[in-house]
Amino acid sequence: MAIRQYLAMTAAEMTQAGSLPRHAAWMACHFSPYSTGLTNLPERLPPETLLILNDRTPIHGHEPQRILRELETVLHRCRCPGLLVDFQNPPCQESLELADYLARQLDAPMAISPEYSAEGRGVFLPPVPTDRKAADYLKKWAGREIWLEEALEGQNITLTGQGALFTANRRQDFDLVHADGGLHCHYSIEEQPEAVVFHTWRTREDLAQLLEEAEALGVKQTVGLYQELFSAPSPAFSP
Repeated sequence: MAIRQYLAMTAAEMTQAGSLPRHAAWMACHFSPYSTGLTNLPERLPPETLLILNDRTPIHGHEPQRILRELETVLHRCRCPGLLVDFQNPPCQESLELADYLARQLDAPMAISPEYSAEGRGVFLPPVPTDRKAADYLKKWAGREIWLEEALEGQNITLTGQGALFTANRRQDFDLVHADGGLHCHYSIEEQPEAVVFHTWRTREDLAQLLEEAEALGVKQTVGLYQELFSAPSPAFSP
């Protein structure tokens, strides 16, 4: 599989791991609560480790120029293949300005969450939902480099007379299980007095098939959680 799969790891996970995945990602640099720059910047990393910047600590009064210098120092020193800007908080003026500045100035490949335009840079999309085909989900981003989050987690889809309610599903231990090859997922149906609930999820085999399709659709690389995806390696994940 030519698509490059990164597994995001904390510093503790990298230190304690018996073996590392083929492609790791550093999780993560944060906005410093004590300065106008970043914290948790690594001194060294395994070869070809992707660098991640997130907003677990919200941006507030941080300097784009300083952040750029700090990121480029790590990227060059550790020979990282690129930067993933994984912003989860709602965009604000400061985060929008930083995203635009990094997109224009950073001397490395970069992708960012879909709420940010970041002209000329990649977009980092959440996992393909279990109720949508990959081609339909990705077509909005045609012409832009796509980095995709991968996960085994699915959805509980509760259908009532008032509509559909979607919640996260992490279970896979249902009694009667069906498979949907087009959506690359498994599901179970629960009938309730006033609702029908579809419990959906992806197995490792489903995920591998989804990534084959995603690669054909132009996805360049993926990022998932080491703690979720490396515990039992399959053909889709090789150390």
